[in-house]
Amino acid sequence: MTKYAHDSSTTLNLLAALLLAGGLTSAHAEAAAAPAATNTVPKPAPWLTSASAGLTLTRGNTRTMLATIGLDTKRKWDQNEASFGLAGGYGTDNGVDNNKYINGFGQFNRMYGAKFYAGLRLDGSYDGIAQLDHRLVLSPLVGYYAIKETNTTLIFEVGPSAVTEKHDLQNEQTYLGFRANERFDHKLSATTRIWESISYVPRVDDWVEKYVITAEAGIDAAINKHWSLRVVLQDIYDSQPTTGREKNDVRLVAGTAYKF
Repeated sequence: MTKYAHDSSTTLNLLAALLLAGGLTSAHAEAAAAPAATNTVPKPAPWLTSASAGLTLTRGNTRTMLATIGLDTKRKWDQNEASFGLAGGYGTDNGVDNNKYINGFGQFNRMYGAKFYAGLRLDGSYDGIAQLDHRLVLSPLVGYYAIKETNTTLIFEVGPSAVTEKHDLQNEQTYLGFRANERFDHKLSATTRIWESISYVPRVDDWVEKYVITAEAGIDAAINKHWSLRVVLQDIYDSQPTTGREKNDVRLVAGTAYKF
């Protein structure tokens, strides 16, 4: 009986020692891991990029073709926001060009608080059918998120603009403008997004007669993680187009987009 009690006591002592050693080892490991977790630097947010393309062909009584491409990318990190975009299209109708354009933009914003920001934007346009050789609009701006939620955003931007444009057979013009912009984005569901935007850029010293309005509305419906179907309606109104050209240009573009 004494031997049995002695063996039991020895066993309990060994178990206690093992548990104590295990506890000390675990505590040491947690203490060593804690500084590493505290000092971990979060990875910067990646660029969110999507490329889109569309192709429309008709054959028979008419022979038409319209090809469109686009690329958009954006990123948010710290108190900064950056976005860039490029889009172009080319179309023919019975061998005659009826679409030939390139549009691009770049914008950088610096947030001041949760909703206010200041930024700089550059827009560039070329339209061979409207005989627009180029239009460049440089705009320092201030903006405000009227709505800033996970699935919905609504922003307003205002600021002066330096505008340079040239039409065929006309001299280049450079003038001071004013840019006002509104944009709304909303996710209808986990796979469907809609948006609309409108910008108004008048010439400051002739704002009643000389201005450009650019509007866009679109819907994007995801097929899977990367691919989606997209329809975009664009409208560009130039109050003083080149001689013999219409003031209004409307495009309805349907195609597919790839997100990466």
